[in-house]
Amino acid sequence: MYTDLFVDFDDTIYNTRGNAEIALEELFNDFELHRYFKTLEDFTIPYWETNTQLWGQYSRGEIDRDYLIVERFRRPLAEGEGLEPTREYCLKVSDHFLDLCSCKPGLVEGARELMDYLKGKYRLHMCSNGFHEVQYKKLKASNTDHYFQTVILSEDAGVNKPDPAFFEYALKQTGASKASTLMIGDNLHTDIMGAQSAGLDTLFFNRWQTNEAHNATFYADTLKEIMNIL
Repeated sequence: MYTDLFVDFDDTIYNTRGNAEIALEELFNDFELHRYFKTLEDFTIPYWETNTQLWGQYSRGEIDRDYLIVERFRRPLAEGEGLEPTREYCLKVSDHFLDLCSCKPGLVEGARELMDYLKGKYRLHMCSNGFHEVQYKKLKASNTDHYFQTVILSEDAGVNKPDPAFFEYALKQTGASKASTLMIGDNLHTDIMGAQSAGLDTLFFNRWQTNEAHNATFYADTLKEIMNIL
């Protein structure tokens, strides 16, 4: 039925959350943030709250990349006692954080086995809102670049998932047809609803154990289950 799979990368294949948690602790130590925060969690908890909010705004086109990069660190850093984070300081922190993140190899449990299984059966195309220079580094660090025939990034498409124009761009770049393409992802808004709005079938990887599914074509609680579906 399907010949082409559009696959989300961050937190579907690549363990973005887990790798970022490691990088945040390294960042905390490298910048000696213990001088301003009593505990690591005093910094990371507001970071994650801010990051989640800003990526949601970014995917909806409400903010641009530069604003996200600065603001996701300015807000949590501003909670540090005696720390007044300037734009320049936040950019320095962000650059170091992205360097730390992009060299981490960690994958979501079962990702390697799934990709090995899928590669011989379908054409695989990575579809991501992640930043251009970071995503290619993560692909190389995790040794997953060879799985994808095409890499589709929002910065190249000119729009973010869930905009239907992103998926139209992906279809054009890959030469895939809507009828024979399935979108796989962990984010209901950007991956599932976005692909549905473009007329694609979807497979929702319920990694975060939500009770919502928005009528995805298929569902899987683990990556291993996807092998039984496809």
